[in-house]
Amino acid sequence: MRQHEAGRSAEAENSCRRILAIDPRHADSLHLLGVLAHRAGRHAPAADLLRRAIALRNDAPFYHNNLGNVLKDQGQIADALTQYERALALKPDFAEASNNMGTALRSVGRLAEAAASYQRALAIRPDYVEACSNLGNLCKDLGNLAEAIALYQRAIAIRPDSAEAHFNLGGALQAQGAFADAIAEYRQALALNLDVAQVHYNLASAYKGHGSFDDAVAHYQRAAAMKPDFAEAFHNLGNVLKIQGRFAEAEHAYGKAVALAPATGLYHRHLADMRRVTPGDPQLAAMEQLARDMTSHPVGEQKELHFALGKAYADLGEHERSFRHYLAGNALRRREISYDETGMLCVFDRIRAVFTSDLVRTRQGHREQSDRPIFIVGMPRSGTTLVEQILGSHPAVFAAGELENFPKTVGVVSAQNPAQPFFPEATTGLTDKQLHLLGASYLATVDAMPPDTARFVDKLPQNFLFLGLIHLALPHARVIHLRRDPIDTCLSCFRVLFEFGQPYSYDLGELGRYYRAYRDLMAHWRQVLPPHAMLEVDYESVVADLEQQARRILAHCGLPWTDACLAFHETRRPIRTASAMQVRQPIYRRSVGGWRPGTDILQPLLTGLGTAAATV
Repeated sequence: MRQHEAGRSAEAENSCRRILAIDPRHADSLHLLGVLAHRAGRHAPAADLLRRAIALRNDAPFYHNNLGNVLKDQGQIADALTQYERALALKPDFAEASNNMGTALRSVGRLAEAAASYQRALAIRPDYVEACSNLGNLCKDLGNLAEAIALYQRAIAIRPDSAEAHFNLGGALQAQGAFADAIAEYRQALALNLDVAQVHYNLASAYKGHGSFDDAVAHYQRAAAMKPDFAEAFHNLGNVLKIQGRFAEAEHAYGKAVALAPATGLYHRHLADMRRVTPGDPQLAAMEQLARDMTSHPVGEQKELHFALGKAYADLGEHERSFRHYLAGNALRRREISYDETGMLCVFDRIRAVFTSDLVRTRQGHREQSDRPIFIVGMPRSGTTLVEQILGSHPAVFAAGELENFPKTVGVVSAQNPAQPFFPEATTGLTDKQLHLLGASYLATVDAMPPDTARFVDKLPQNFLFLGLIHLALPHARVIHLRRDPIDTCLSCFRVLFEFGQPYSYDLGELGRYYRAYRDLMAHWRQVLPPHAMLEVDYESVVADLEQQARRILAHCGLPWTDACLAFHETRRPIRTASAMQVRQPIYRRSVGGWRPGTDILQPLLTGLGTAAATV
C-alpha cells in the first residue's frame, strides 16, 4: 500500500484492518500486517498473519520471504530456510530471498552455502549493497580481510551514503591493523548519522590501536553513556586509563564492568590487578562465590577467575592457596594454545649455528649508520619496562614501547630469498646492500618521534633472538640486556595471563626449558658480538642502586646524565605492558626473592632450568 511505502505505518495498518473487516480473506492486507508486526518486534503475531496470507496465496514469493525473515529472527532457522527455498522456487531471480537465505545459513555455521547465497544475490543484482556488505562480513569472519575490504568498498561505490558499509569497512581495516584508515571510516559512519554506541566503541578501539589514548577514552565514555549497561565499554575504558596511568579512574571503570557482568572472570582479573585486595573485600567474596561452582562456567571464564584469585590470595599472604589457583589457571590456558616446544627450541640451536663468530666478524661493509635505536631485550618480567621507563625519562629519548617492527622487517627481507626464505638461515644469503636495506627499512617503519628526541627505545623482549642480525644491519644501535634471577623471572611470568604471545609460560617445565635456551643464546651473543654492542644489567642491581645502574645505562647509550632518570616513576607516558603500575612507583625491593612454592611443586621448573636455576 502507498501509505506503507511512504513510511506511514500507522495509516497503513489502519487501512489493512478496514479492508479485512470487509474481506477477511484479503491476502495482501494480512501480509502487510504481518510485515508491520515484524518490524514492531511482535514476531509471534507476525508469523501467524503471514501464514494466514500464505494459506490464501501460496504462490506469492514475497510472502514466503517475509515469513522466512520472521522465523529467522525467532531462531527457527530450518523453517526459515524452507520459506526462502519456496520463495526462490517461485521467483529464481529474487535477490532479497537469496541474501536473506545467506544470513540464515551464516547464523548456523553453514558458511560455504551462505557465501554461495550472497554471491547468487549479487549475480542477480550487482548493485545490491546489503548483499555486498553481508558477503564482506562473512569474508571477515573467515579471515579473508582483503576480500572483505574489496566488498565493502564496492558497497560504498554503489551507495556512498551507506553508513553501515563505512562501519563495516572500518572493522575490516582495524582487523588489518590499518588504524588510521579505520578511524576515518568510523568517523564517516558517524557523519552519516550512524550515531550508536557500537560505532563509538569500535572507534575508541581503533584510537587505542593507533595510540591516540585521549580520543579512545572519549569514545569509550560516549559508548557507555549511550548504552549504560555496556560492560565491555567500561572494561576497555579501564584498559586505556590504566595505560595512561590514571589508575583511580581505571579502577572505577573496571568496577562498573564487574557490577554489570559479575560472572565475567576477565573483568574480575583486571579489577584485582588494579589494587591490593584486603580482608573482607566484597570483590573477593564475589569471586569466591563464583569459584564454588567453578566448573559450571566456560573454560575461558574459569581460567580468568583462577588468575584473579591467585592475585587476590597473594595480596592476602595466602601464598600456597594463591599458587594453587595459578597452577589451575595456567593449565587451562595451556590447553587453549598450540605451542611447538621442539620447534621453538630448535630455533635457538639454528640461530647459534648460523651466527658464528666468523660470520659476525667477516660481514663488514656499508650498513645503516644510525645510532637512533636502543634495543632492550630479555625475558618477559625481567625488568625491561623499568629500564625503558628510566631511559624514557631522558629528554633526548622517546620510549616507543614493544615494537614488532624488527621481526616483521626480517620476515619481509627473508621472503625475498626463495632459496632460504626463513630466519635465521636467510641471513647467510643477504648481501651488504640487503643488510643496509634491512636496517633502513626497520627505521622507516618506526613511527615519527617527537622533534626534540634524538633516540628511541624498542623494548620488545623477544628481540634477543635477532641480536646478531640487529648488529649486522644496525651496527651503531645499542642493546641493553636485562637479567633477573631465573626462578623469580619464571614465577613472575607464570603469574601473568599475557594478552598475547609467550606460549611457553603456562607450563612450569616448558617455561624452565625456554629460559635455559634463552640463557644459552645470550651466552652465545656475549661470545660473538663486540663488547661495546651490548650492556648487561641485572634487575637486582637496579633495585639495589638505581643511580649507579642508570649512569651505566646512559653511558652505554652515549647519553648525558640527567636526574630525571632517577624520578622515572613521575614520567607520564603510555605503558601497555603488565608492569604499567609497578614502573609508576619508586624503586622497591619486594619483587626480589619473593615467596616460592615448595621444591615438589617447583621441580618441573627446576629440572627445566637445569644449571640456570643456580645462575643469573
